[in-house]
Amino acid sequence: MTRGKSKADAPKKAETKLAVKKGSERVAKKPRKSKADKDPNKPKRPPSAFFVFMEEFRKTYKEKHPNNKSVAVVGKAGGDKWKSLSEDEKAPYVAKAAKLKSDYTKTMAAYNKGQSGGGSRPAAASAAAADEDEESDKSKSEDEEDDD
Repeated sequence: MTRGKSKADAPKKAETKLAVKKGSERVAKKPRKSKADKDPNKPKRPPSAFFVFMEEFRKTYKEKHPNNKSVAVVGKAGGDKWKSLSEDEKAPYVAKAAKLKSDYTKTMAAYNKGQSGGGSRPAAASAAAADEDEESDKSKSEDEEDDD
């Protein structure tokens, strides 16, 4: 019996795998930049209409189900309830969220003004941050116009 060529009989090709650099041959990684510290005095972002709804929903759900200890169950029930609400039923929560957002924009403006007036950040850094805020607001308004 004659046998066909096997893999062992085939001519060996040069290894095409990349060589792995070891030890001192490795390129040194750049040290990671640490994040800037968060300012504890910066106002927190306002909750959306859904989270305004969830504050009230959690209270009523706890009254109806006092033995429930699971946060996930409460969140899932709240999400299902929110989806089932009509636009008219959601309106008070949307209005309250809009009011909280307008209050937030006023406090942020005061906060940013205070930052540029000699806060912990240098004036150039706070001016650059204000420019970024204005730029992001412009892009948001342009996106809203595109949707229309």
